[in-house]
Amino acid sequence: MRSFRRPGPRRIPLRWKIAALAAATGCLVAASVGVLVHVWTATDIREQAEMHASNNVYSAMETYRRTGTLSDGAELDPPDLPASLRNLTDGDRHTAYYGGLDEEIPPGVWGAQRVGGPGSPVLALRVSMNAGLYGLRQLDMTMVVASLVVLAVTTPLAAYGAGLLARRLRQVSETAGRISAGDLDARSGITEGRDELDDIAATVDHMADTLGRRLRDERRFTADVAHELRTPVGGLLATADLLPPGETEDMLRARVRDLRGLVEDLLEISRLDAGAERPVSDRVPLDAVVAEAVTRTGLPTEVDATGQAEHVETDPRRLERIVGNLVVNAHRHGETPVQVTVEGSTVVVRDHGPGFPADLLRDGPRRFQTGAAERGTGHGLGLTIAVGQARVLGAELHFANAPDGGAVATLHLPS
Repeated sequence: MRSFRRPGPRRIPLRWKIAALAAATGCLVAASVGVLVHVWTATDIREQAEMHASNNVYSAMETYRRTGTLSDGAELDPPDLPASLRNLTDGDRHTAYYGGLDEEIPPGVWGAQRVGGPGSPVLALRVSMNAGLYGLRQLDMTMVVASLVVLAVTTPLAAYGAGLLARRLRQVSETAGRISAGDLDARSGITEGRDELDDIAATVDHMADTLGRRLRDERRFTADVAHELRTPVGGLLATADLLPPGETEDMLRARVRDLRGLVEDLLEISRLDAGAERPVSDRVPLDAVVAEAVTRTGLPTEVDATGQAEHVETDPRRLERIVGNLVVNAHRHGETPVQVTVEGSTVVVRDHGPGFPADLLRDGPRRFQTGAAERGTGHGLGLTIAVGQARVLGAELHFANAPDGGAVATLHLPS
């Protein structure tokens, strides 16, 4: 039986998530480093300009006091001198930043000092920061280009590394999926123990080993019990034949027959578990085999074979076993009318009862579990045998509930 997963939103592969995270982290780091480098470099350029302005004012003042002349670039009370330097109250050297990135006002630093006491002219000169800011712009451009190059290199590398990680995760996931589907021999094959993912893979493999041992013990126990019960049950049936006819003999014979049927079912399941069942194929008309299987159940069932039924290559005995179990299950746990439809290479068995329980639709039939109480009592072996025999035939058996109520079992045979 196949399990169907409800379609959800489209998933983004893990490798692209990791690659996107690496790219976002790279962008954040590059932007942070770029901003810090820009701020530090701009501060250093301004401090250097202030130092040059202060030194130039000192040299110009020495020249003015010694010769009475102004050196190149020095002015007395220049008209565009900042107000903070125009009204100096002491004879110390002072600096002030001016301008910005405006081309009409080149950025720079004013240096100024009064040539004498209060009211005396202010000697001032300007130190341009154009060269330093041009270098800063070049540095910014270099940082951007370098960041893009590093990002272009690291993102594919991150995607490649994430792909390796995702491949290993997918391998572990596929192994776990195969185990959950019943393949207890599935193993991830990751045993190096290099990192946490290898530990997860080893844990999954160990889980499969444990489940395999427990399931093998359970199957061995089931087979042993069935074989041990077969002889005493046969003896009980023979003893029942010796009882005088009457109600007691009929009740005992019916109970012994039920017990023998249970033992035969357990033996059949043990053979299916062991993989000892082999189909004997023959080309047969599907509608005729299904009609014969329904007739053998002795239960009132509607058979609709008016569609275009096919001749199929299958084992008719096993096919009858599957159809018979589905019909008996529909009568035992559902409600009439029970309908069997044959069309093409597909057989559909439907009842009009409460439908299959949710856990059976999700996990498939399990032995000795009949699901919801409203579906009646039983051993839960009929559907388990049907699924096992369908697997032997290479067929697909699906379970669902009809929208208007009732359980629907659909058997798809190979054409």
